Order: sequence, then structure tokens, then C-alpha cells
Amino acid sequence: MTSIFQRALGADFERLHPRIQRRFSVGLDSGEACTGRGVMDRVWHGGGWVRPFLALGGTRHILVPRAGRDIPFTIENVPFRDSFGRETVTFVRTFAFPDGPRRFDATMVFSPERDRVVDYLGTHQHLATDLDLSVDRTGALVIRSGRHRFREGPVDVRVPDLIGGDAHVRESFDEEAGRFRIQVSVTNRRFGPLLGYEGSFTASYTDATAHGVRADLRPVREEVRA
Repeated sequence: MTSIFQRALGADFERLHPRIQRRFSVGLDSGEACTGRGVMDRVWHGGGWVRPFLALGGTRHILVPRAGRDIPFTIENVPFRDSFGRETVTFVRTFAFPDGPRRFDATMVFSPERDRVVDYLGTHQHLATDLDLSVDRTGALVIRSGRHRFREGPVDVRVPDLIGGDAHVRESFDEEAGRFRIQVSVTNRRFGPLLGYEGSFTASYTDATAHGVRADLRPVREEVRA
């Protein structure tokens, strides 16, 4: 078995910078969890019209409803097997804003049927997003979101492009600084930039087999539909 990211990238995984390879080897096979700690130089969002949507998403730990500079940041990537038996990796990001922490939660699985990583957003996995992974010429990992689907009970609908967001993520390793660098932007095809953040962090690894996954990192509700 390989990590969900290795399965999605195939042979291209070997083109990643070695430090990026280790970070995205986190999984049940490696037995490692990864915690990144650093600072986001900038957390931003679009015009005032987007704030109510970000505030609503913030109630389920989706997106980031605050903006600021030099914001302490933590990302926790812990592998576990969900209630449906799927290998799952947490992507729980905590932004320590002056008025209190804000979280942006996601859990990722590999879908054999879709042959890609699927990203479930928020505490209740209401939103499922296909991810397209690639490696650029510097060995950085580039992630682009595909179509979004909303799942709740019998409801299973595609989110219209008019209200959806296209995410672009680039994670690299800076040899000179000895730090990971991340850039994230989310845009709407009609209305333009919605939100994003950029900064750097260091990473440490722990034995996921021994420590397991904390209850507060797991989603409140799990969705079987990928």
C-alpha cells in the first residue's frame, strides 16, 4: 500500500522534492502523522460581499472568515481509517487570529472509481471536491480543485459554478530557509478572488500508529459518497 497522494500521482510522485515526498507519504502504510507549524504572512479575502458566505462556512470549519497578516498557523495531517474502512488523512488548519483561533477542516480519501483524491470539506463532509494533483518543474506539489458536490441525506447535487470556488494550492520546500512554503487562492469564475493565504512552516513527524487520531480532528459526520 502507498499513501493516497502516491496513488493519485503515480510515477510523478518521485519528481517531488524529497521533503515534499515525505510530507505527502503520510498514511497508514508509513505510520507517520505530520504537524506543520509556522506563520501565514497574509490571510486575505475578496470584497465585503463575500464575508457573509465565509462567516456561514466558518460555522462548519469551511474556509477562513478572517483576514490578517503574520498569523500563527498549524496544519495537522493524521492518517486513520474511517467508519467506511477507507484510508483517510486529516488536513486541519488552525489560524491563531488575535480575536481567537479559526479552523479550516478537510479530510481526504483516494477514490479508486474516480482515480483521484477526493477532498471532504468541513466538520460534516457536506462538500466533496475532486482534486487534480501535479508536480511542477521545481518539485513543488500543485493542487487544483475540480467539481464540487453537496451531500446531505438524500440530497446529492453538483454545486453550480456561479457560487462555487476554484482552489489553487502550491506547496514547495525552500532549501535556503529550511521551511515549507504554501500559497492558496480560491476564486469564483464570475466574481473573481474569494480568499487565500500564503506563508511558511516547519514540519515534525509522529508515530500515528502509536498515537492514533484525536477525536477533535475527525469529522462529526462521515459521507460515503465520493
